[in-house]
Amino acid sequence: MASVNGDERLASSTKPQYIWAVFGPAGCGKSTIGRHLADQLALPYIEGDEFHPPSNIEKMAAGIPLTDADRWDWLILLREQSLAALDPTRPNTTITSDPAPSKPKPGVVLTCSALKRKYRDVIRIAAYHHPHIRVRFVYLKADEELILGRVRARQGHFMKETMVKSQFGILEGPAVEEEDVLSVDVAGTTEEVQAKAVEAVEREFGKLARTMG
Repeated sequence: MASVNGDERLASSTKPQYIWAVFGPAGCGKSTIGRHLADQLALPYIEGDEFHPPSNIEKMAAGIPLTDADRWDWLILLREQSLAALDPTRPNTTITSDPAPSKPKPGVVLTCSALKRKYRDVIRIAAYHHPHIRVRFVYLKADEELILGRVRARQGHFMKETMVKSQFGILEGPAVEEEDVLSVDVAGTTEEVQAKAVEAVEREFGKLARTMG
């Protein structure tokens, strides 16, 4: 559990801090795009897959879809890790990549499936008690056949073709009222998708500057 002092330090900040949650089904390029955004923004990076408990990985490797109960603690952990990344004084932080571990962070890039709206709501809770924190989702929108082709070509990854089908089966695309979701089509080369993701984030920064100016 985060310390009270850590929460107070976050709440006292006057500058907005962002949690950029990159989500989409397996094979859509979350890690590639997430790492690129983190590099471009010079932000710490959290790879969601690295925080799955062994029981979840075993199920996925066996082609067994995760249930809501399997994902719940994982999503909460990712939310807490994201908050901890914004405040370097918080203990027990495990960040996949952090270019400046001792400095306050204007944001963090997180990758996770967040396929259902209620999964995204778990991450959104991060902003409830910290008004200066803004949660934004980068939705890597993909065609199922495109993703299946990519997953078939992957070697040694725990995610199987059947899991992709199950993920598309539960996928809830962002509703109109989910205005914190930025959609990025993953059709195209890696470089093209990376550029589209950076452009979407830059547009969001521009909207913030106009509202604050």
